[in-house]
Amino acid sequence: MSIQGWPRQERPREKLINKGVKSLTNAELLAIFIQCGTKDKTAMDIGQELLVRFKSLKGIVESDIISLCEIMGIGPVTYAQISAGLELGRRYLEEKVGNTPPLTSPDITRQFLKFSLLPYQHKVFSCLFMDNRHRMITFKELFSGTIDGASVYAREVVKMSLKYNAAAVIFAHNHPSGVAEPSQSDIQITRRLKDALLLVDVRVLDHLIVGNQEIVSLAERGLI
Repeated sequence: MSIQGWPRQERPREKLINKGVKSLTNAELLAIFIQCGTKDKTAMDIGQELLVRFKSLKGIVESDIISLCEIMGIGPVTYAQISAGLELGRRYLEEKVGNTPPLTSPDITRQFLKFSLLPYQHKVFSCLFMDNRHRMITFKELFSGTIDGASVYAREVVKMSLKYNAAAVIFAHNHPSGVAEPSQSDIQITRRLKDALLLVDVRVLDHLIVGNQEIVSLAERGLI
């Protein structure tokens, strides 16, 4: 039976409208993006199959179009819809960070950074550039690398800080392994960048490391 044959209160779209988005399961949310099922599977069945195949929402987000489209009922249109939904969420969080000083909204800042960096399967080193009231000027992904590391150049960070007339910065990078524990290299590069930016009166407020389950702050660890 198709979803249209279900009682109205059990259909994902109607459930969202009547009970709110938080009442839906992951499979129901995916079904809204998928919209149409196949001859043998409903959109809910396909959503559940995605979760089983890729083991989690994170796995779905990290997959590419070829892998997703191996699931019967998923095509380029559905891939585009899911990707657009994720990007809207990221931009919404970026607006919230931009309108509220990061140091007074650490949870929002961490949500945004996790949303932005967690999908990558390689290391990405990024930076929040901020004004003298600690409001975000812009967010930039500065350097990309491999699963094991990324080269970070102090000269480029200084140049970008001056370009945006930043008074302070917060660095962030992901650990594709999922473990957010800082390495000795993370600590050393943070201190090197702090020394370089000190010469142009730009303060390093923090360096956040994004893992699967947590985000570790070097400032909170007393490592900056």
